[in-house]
Amino acid sequence: MSVVHKIGRRKTAVARVYLSEGSGKVTVNKRDLENYFSTAPLQYKVNQPFELTETVGKYDVKVNVFGGGITGQAEAVRLAISRALCEIDTEFRASLKPEGLLTRDPRMVERKKFGQKKARKKFQFSKR
Repeated sequence: MSVVHKIGRRKTAVARVYLSEGSGKVTVNKRDLENYFSTAPLQYKVNQPFELTETVGKYDVKVNVFGGGITGQAEAVRLAISRALCEIDTEFRASLKPEGLLTRDPRMVERKKFGQKKARKKFQFSKR
């Protein structure tokens, strides 16, 4: 098996994942997973596709991620890993799809409109 390359996005975060057979080492931006994603929920999000497909410790993951915040980056990495696992074995799709790991979350920040304070908030209205 060669290296599988996939992209995952969430809000403004973009993650490029390179998946290859190995010992289960996850490297994010040339740093260890525990150093980059310091909290347990974020680490769980990144490892969730492996746990659902029962492939923990079978693949080495190299990730380049940029943009957005730390949570958006973790979810972008999760989507990219899920897509890569589906390319390796189509059987994994059956366990990942019901959990929603193959769905690109389309929610983005709404743009600010002119003549308004923010996207939806207006300037204070004075009748007199």
